[in-house]
Amino acid sequence: MAGLRYVLAASAALIVQLGPQLALAQPKAAIEGVRDEDLRERIERAIGESDNAAQSRFEARRRAREAGEDAIAVLRSEGYYAYVVEADVADDEGDDTPPRGVVRIEPGPRFTLADPVVEWVGPPPEAAVAAAGQGAIDLEPGQAGRAPEVLAAEGRVVATIQQRGYADAQAQPREVVVDHADNTVQPTFHIAAGDLVRLNGLDIATEGRTNPRWVRRLAPWRPGERYDPDDVAELERRLLDTGVYDSVTVALQPKEKMTAEGLRPVLVSLADRPPRSIELGLGYSTDEGAGVDARWTRYNRLRRADTLQVTARLAQIEQRLEGRVILPHWRRPQRTLTLASAVFNEQTDAYDQTGLSASADLTRRYGKTSYLTYGAAIDFARTAEKVEVDNVTVTGEEFDTATFTLLGAFALDRSDDPLDPRRGWRLEARGEPTLVAGDVSLGYLRTVAQGSIYFPFGEEARTVAAGRLRLGAILGGDIPGVPAARRFYAGGGGSVRGYAYQAIGPRLPDNTPQGGLSLFEASAEIRHDLTERWGVVGFIDAGAVGTEATPTGDDYSLGAGIGVRYNLGFGPIRADIAIPLDKREGDPDFQIYLSIGQSF
Repeated sequence: MAGLRYVLAASAALIVQLGPQLALAQPKAAIEGVRDEDLRERIERAIGESDNAAQSRFEARRRAREAGEDAIAVLRSEGYYAYVVEADVADDEGDDTPPRGVVRIEPGPRFTLADPVVEWVGPPPEAAVAAAGQGAIDLEPGQAGRAPEVLAAEGRVVATIQQRGYADAQAQPREVVVDHADNTVQPTFHIAAGDLVRLNGLDIATEGRTNPRWVRRLAPWRPGERYDPDDVAELERRLLDTGVYDSVTVALQPKEKMTAEGLRPVLVSLADRPPRSIELGLGYSTDEGAGVDARWTRYNRLRRADTLQVTARLAQIEQRLEGRVILPHWRRPQRTLTLASAVFNEQTDAYDQTGLSASADLTRRYGKTSYLTYGAAIDFARTAEKVEVDNVTVTGEEFDTATFTLLGAFALDRSDDPLDPRRGWRLEARGEPTLVAGDVSLGYLRTVAQGSIYFPFGEEARTVAAGRLRLGAILGGDIPGVPAARRFYAGGGGSVRGYAYQAIGPRLPDNTPQGGLSLFEASAEIRHDLTERWGVVGFIDAGAVGTEATPTGDDYSLGAGIGVRYNLGFGPIRADIAIPLDKREGDPDFQIYLSIGQSF
């Protein structure tokens, strides 16, 4: 309570100090005569505020004249050209209040667009390209003659011409005829198309370790093809996707660099990041305990933007040492080969497992953020599961297995940020045909799909509503046939908060999680930014694990809680506290989670 009283007292003192300043903040001049609320708000925003009242009629009139000029700019921008604007000083005789400026406005009629046209400066482009440029204007006669829409139309014309090979196309000063007789605005766009540009190969500028021959293979065009800015941007994206460069610049060379055949090369400038890095990470939750992660990374060892990683994890329930080699654009652009091997030890409430694994995955990128992955893996493990014998839970005998898995997966990411998404959606799914051999023999198909969506709303979009749905099923298997380490579990920081790790779903007599063949998880969050750095979150999670193809009504559990976020610039630190709403024997009263990034 003492700390709370201190915070309230400090806040009150700050308000007292700022109160006089806040009270004096006022518009530079009052606006009269504008009935349209949207137009009035635009004018008021353009005029702005003053921290102090005018001290004389001269000062008030000066502010009114400045406000009138700002108002005229807004009126013309919004298509009002027959305006009458009068700057004056309010006549408050006998009043002790300071003099104040006033702007009296008669907006007049809103002018509409006449048919806009394109006129070519110098040689016009090909007929089909010229027609595409005219079509890109996309302004309908009769619509409001707003300046932003006219400027946007001009930009669309230039972009359309450039995308069809005219890289040097640019806009010259436009002509806008305002006709007061019929209240219309007719824009004429003057566009210099320049010459058609055909591309050559790459000029590569780098002092790093990358093999220029490897870079040249990534160009998405052949010499002689038309210039397309999307192709140039795609090459830059392919290089940035590797993650081994501090900076990448891809740009068309100027006309002076044109070859004798009339082709223009593209300049690629690469700045390598430091060849080695070491990363440390810490995490904590009351269900999984503390965890430490360390990663050593070597970049571009093979001179083809490759990455070598060695990762160690030391946590209460998992210890793991993994090596990984990532080869981007393997054999052809937009394909990444990942080779990995690991040794691991897991000690969970449901099972203990020690083993080693090896895998190979090939990921193909489509567009900017769509991915298709296929691969294979093999695990050799020694496992001891918790089993029920005569209504008593015991640790069963150890058994050895070799698990062969094929992988097919896709991911679509249409969100705006990987760590702190505020709008958009994500969708991913994976299927894993699995064959288990050794002391246990079984074949089954494990499938998982997840989607999430994000909606910003409120003032300046400071609030985000987020939702997540995850479904899973194991087809062709049974319990106890499917090894415990391959079953579905729910509960924990990345699942249903408020419950311990693996705590949701069927349990053995001593409350040990049994795992299941089907999974359902759903989450809803409201995230709100209090300041640029600090934010709060309220959430509710639901989850179920069933022993059949789908969970039953008795399997569902709910958790709810609140959290705080601190924005580091690249992503938030997350601290959540949650309680179980369907508490069972052995469940704690609450759980705490600390991590980096939003929960989903």
